[in-house]
Amino acid sequence: MSSRMEQIIEEIEEYIDNCKYQPLSSTKIVVNKDELEELLTELKMKTPEEIKRYQKIISNKEAILADAQAKADAIIAQAQVQTSELVSEHQIMQQAYAQANEVVMIATKQAQEILDKATNDANNIRMGAIQYTDSSLKNIEEILSHAIEGSQARYDNLIHTLQGCLDVVTANRNELLPEEEDASSGQAKQETTAEPATQEAPANEIPEE
Repeated sequence: MSSRMEQIIEEIEEYIDNCKYQPLSSTKIVVNKDELEELLTELKMKTPEEIKRYQKIISNKEAILADAQAKADAIIAQAQVQTSELVSEHQIMQQAYAQANEVVMIATKQAQEILDKATNDANNIRMGAIQYTDSSLKNIEEILSHAIEGSQARYDNLIHTLQGCLDVVTANRNELLPEEEDASSGQAKQETTAEPATQEAPANEIPEE
């Protein structure tokens, strides 16, 4: 919607266009002074109002621009704050990840050290058990060896004693054997002599008639 001042300017332009040219001239026109002054006077009267109106519009525009600038600045500031917060959160997350990785590495190292120590302790205990068992078996071996040696010596003595007894018994039997042979021979001779007497007895019998 155009203002009154713009309308007056358009009317002046239209009025000038409708004026007639002076004779023998293509640039000069003949105007009605009163009508033109009336239009100009009205234009002068409307100009301050229009200027105030435009000043108000400009002021409002400046206020709108200032408000928009303030809002834009607020948005930018908020974005910067959010960006800073995001950067801070990112840094915090990076630090948290780094600390977590460090904790994991320390825990892994400690666990490996504990495992190595437990393995060494187990190996030491195993070696100690093997040495203790070997020492015990060695003592048992020595005891058994001494027992076998002692038993062998006593067994040899027993065999020697028994062999001596056997020799004595055998000698005694050998001393008894000749008498037993003589007795056996005499008994055999007596049995041989008795047999003919037994056979002659029927010859002395009287035959029956």
